[in-house]
Amino acid sequence: MNPEAASNHPYPENGTVQDIDQVPHIFYDGYWIRYYQPPVESLAEKKRLIDALTKRTFHHTEAGINTPGDKLELAREAFEKETDPRRKRINAAMLAGALFNRATDIFTTIVDLEQRGIKITRDNALMKQCSVCFSEALELSENVLHHSGEEGVDELWGEPVKVFTMPIADYYTSRYRKIAQAMKEIDCIGASLKQTLSIHPCFDEVPPLIDDFIEIAKRECEILRSDSSYYQVWPEFVADGEKLVEFMAVIPRGASAELERHIKRGTNLLRNGRNLITWIANVRVPMPVSTQTFLSKCERYRETGS
Repeated sequence: MNPEAASNHPYPENGTVQDIDQVPHIFYDGYWIRYYQPPVESLAEKKRLIDALTKRTFHHTEAGINTPGDKLELAREAFEKETDPRRKRINAAMLAGALFNRATDIFTTIVDLEQRGIKITRDNALMKQCSVCFSEALELSENVLHHSGEEGVDELWGEPVKVFTMPIADYYTSRYRKIAQAMKEIDCIGASLKQTLSIHPCFDEVPPLIDDFIEIAKRECEILRSDSSYYQVWPEFVADGEKLVEFMAVIPRGASAELERHIKRGTNLLRNGRNLITWIANVRVPMPVSTQTFLSKCERYRETGS
């Protein structure tokens, strides 16, 4: 949500919390973002967050890398023996997955011990081993691709590590900053897409569809699935995205073959933009490589159509 929607002062201080339409929001880097109160600091809450974030991370990354923690040694052996660069990249992603799951297995044990009254300090061997596994998994994160194959999502991969290493409240703050960055990318992609397609009158009906999708994409980016409003936001997000996918530009009668190809390229660009916005809204972190690639495609399209 843009700042003007909440106040006559367009840029309040980062961290300002304010109700908008009776819903708490927090301001970061130009955006009002739906605010959720951080849970009370405890190992049990850290475990709950780490489990949820780990599940979400594997959901948004390439298939086949969610290696069980008890297969860590096998994954490492395969990685070390592989010599083909393409295969080794995938082995590295599988090893990162095994390390991630081993770390969460260890942390589960730590929480179980604490609930039995056995205190585990930061210098305990189990805690140190957990930290080592998380750190190595993070080092290998550049080998892990988004499920689209577009780029790595190391920022998403690093979120469970952040929960392990910092207070939960600080992690929430870091999430709001990432969501603001993701929203900025979504706005940038939408603006570029509208500017690009405006060169052909056959796309005149598209800008309002893009605007609607951009707004609901930013709401999807900020809302938790546990929020009751999610049952209104998600259907609207999917339905507005379908409108962009289903849009077919009417090619003018008598158009040259070159113009016809160019308009069809514009239709594909619209669908690609919808896909990229969907990915960013779902992962809730920026995807700068994919975004820059798409913006370059928009620029080339405008150049060839001018």
